[in-house]
Amino acid sequence: MDVMRWDRQRLDPDESTTLPGMPSIRGLLRSVQVPEFPGLTFHEVRAKSALNHVPGESAMPFPYTINPYRGCSHSCVYCFARRTHEWLELDSGRDFDTQVVVKTNLVDVLRRELARPSWAHEHVALGTNTDPYQRAEGRYRLMPGVIGALAESGTPFSILTKGTLLRRDIPLLREAAQTVPVGLGVSLAIWDDALHAGLEPGVPTPRARLDLVRALADAGLPCGVFLAPVLPGLTDGIAELDAALGAIAAAGATGVTVIPLHLRPGAREWFMAWLAGAHPALVPRYQQLYARRAYVPAEYRTWLARRVAPLLTRHGLDRQSGGTARKAVDPAVATGVPGDSEVGFPEGSLPSTGLPGVGSPRDLISGAPDSAPGGSEQLTLL
Repeated sequence: MDVMRWDRQRLDPDESTTLPGMPSIRGLLRSVQVPEFPGLTFHEVRAKSALNHVPGESAMPFPYTINPYRGCSHSCVYCFARRTHEWLELDSGRDFDTQVVVKTNLVDVLRRELARPSWAHEHVALGTNTDPYQRAEGRYRLMPGVIGALAESGTPFSILTKGTLLRRDIPLLREAAQTVPVGLGVSLAIWDDALHAGLEPGVPTPRARLDLVRALADAGLPCGVFLAPVLPGLTDGIAELDAALGAIAAAGATGVTVIPLHLRPGAREWFMAWLAGAHPALVPRYQQLYARRAYVPAEYRTWLARRVAPLLTRHGLDRQSGGTARKAVDPAVATGVPGDSEVGFPEGSLPSTGLPGVGSPRDLISGAPDSAPGGSEQLTLL
């Protein structure tokens, strides 16, 4: 992750959209606002690196990540990445939603890094922090170059997104998948329109994301779904879960992982403020569930796992590739969030095996070590 700090004032008088008097960050080219994206400020920077190495002690099934953008216009109140904006001396609330850093030279830097003789063609993940297909991608079009660079270098990769803009790149992804292992994941969990509008106002509708899953399946590409986050007392009812899993199965998802809400510092205060205004009666329950840590207690995860298991069976989502039934007696609800060491990855969201640094989803099924804070168990992947 690049560390960029506000350090001086800058003005480019030759660019009409440049913001006079905006503070600058290291590597800043310009800060702009454009009519097609009202309310957003894009800080265009020259990044020194594209590939971020995942710490060796991490349990993540990928050793490298790429983050084309910092900050995210999806504006999800619960987003676990909010606190990272504080590294830029911006707040984790409205600034995270509206002040987006764009690494304009990302593709050129990435191609140089992938061309190094030392590059071992290990799995690279996108979307583990902020979404590479947020609204800024419609303007800057970084992802086609990223996909092309990874595929041409023989590097397996995965993408996790809520952004339906990924549909634009399905032809590129199909072409890439002929060369390297590719994994694709879509995140969705909120089906009530009012709840969706209140909690993730910048995200395409759940129906639009289901259409994306279906389009990927129709293109012959794998797509796992993260049913995340499941909100205690709001989206964990049998009717809500049944509707969600039925729709995911009908869309042709290759797998699903169910993930309860995770409240890290930076997201906790914004989510709890929203909850106090929208559902004040639930505040005591959330204070109890998240009193001591960012994760729900093991008791809740077990309860949710038992509730989800028969629904997975009903919709044919408890089956391995090839039709072999999973063990219904040990249903899994992953803790954490995508990108955390606790989370399980659904079938299709990770590249297949065959190249160095590429783990199989089944490796996670068959006995991943306990990595949950406080000693809680790692739950089997769905």
